Amino acid sequence: MPAAVGSDINCGMRLHVADLSVEQFLAQRDRFVELVKGDFFFGTRDVTMTAQAMGAMFEHGVIGWLDAMLDKPTGSMVRSDLDQLARESDRIFLQGSMTGDLRWAPEELVPDTGLVRDGGLATIGGGNHFVEVQWIDRIENRQLAYEWGVREGQLAVMVHSGSRHVGKYIGGLWRDRARALWREGLKYPKSRLFPLSSTAHPEVVADYLQAEATAANYGFVNRLLLAELLRLRLRQVYGDLEMPLVYDLPHNITLSEGRGWVTRKGACPAHLGQPVIIPGSMGTPSYLLVGLGNHDWCCSASHGAGRLRSRFDLNRRGNKESEDELGLTGVDCITLREERRIEEAPAAYKAIAPVIDAQVRAGLVQVVARMHPILTFKA
Repeated sequence: MPAAVGSDINCGMRLHVADLSVEQFLAQRDRFVELVKGDFFFGTRDVTMTAQAMGAMFEHGVIGWLDAMLDKPTGSMVRSDLDQLARESDRIFLQGSMTGDLRWAPEELVPDTGLVRDGGLATIGGGNHFVEVQWIDRIENRQLAYEWGVREGQLAVMVHSGSRHVGKYIGGLWRDRARALWREGLKYPKSRLFPLSSTAHPEVVADYLQAEATAANYGFVNRLLLAELLRLRLRQVYGDLEMPLVYDLPHNITLSEGRGWVTRKGACPAHLGQPVIIPGSMGTPSYLLVGLGNHDWCCSASHGAGRLRSRFDLNRRGNKESEDELGLTGVDCITLREERRIEEAPAAYKAIAPVIDAQVRAGLVQVVARMHPILTFKA
């Protein structure tokens, strides 16, 4: 069901840690923020790629992109530790690589030769997407935290973004195709979620999954680049930090599992022993957990707490509420749009702790560590 996945294909979470205290970070916070604002908001980032690298990304995700970059680094990646990025690919779900095809990518992004300057890559996106600097304030599973390189007091960087305009293009294309294939004369489903039949049109199902994988590959690389630009700025301001990747995992994606497929919308994989990242709001903690592979719940967990109030409601009434009522007191939100602070205020979301507790009680996940926000970048 293309419309069940939607257009934000492979939106997901990425988590890094850094051996930097909160005090050390805040001492040069302003310089760091100005540099990152340039990359995220004002276009100072340089993620120029060769046509070959762009094609490899669409077809093979992080693995293909890395192979091309190792041959000929371009843009800001000239300053990156590409060997570290290659090592970290093992900490990405599916290694950040699915089987895509250039025929599903937007035509302007896949020229035969030359350089590609894609304005959508390494961008956060709107809505609930963010890049957040946090600190790890509690460890609950010391063994796993040690194995994953996570320690109390460390700085953490969390990225929540997806496939941006590529996902919108592919998601919209396939939403319309699924509707066009609906049998003539048959009443439309009330949900308007038009399914594709693997019995009637197996070749169409295969094409859709390939197209979704093409957008997913873009999403994996988009998160990698957002984190890498921030890592480069951290090194510029604070010295030679490793800032290793803990994990990167998707939601809003269809994956082949068992005898069929699992579509996770607003949910993420939580297989046995697999890291799980569940964010709070920009005023509440986020959690690093481990999946328990609960088949009653399709080996899944939530990807957040869920909204309590709509963006429309907050746009209409939120600007009449106080900072305390919105939960924004003490929140350091870096954005060019004041309405984004209100739309995404902590009061817009359910309390995260009960959502985590419910999943722990149900045997979906166990908590490894808790992170508290320091500042949040919102587009």
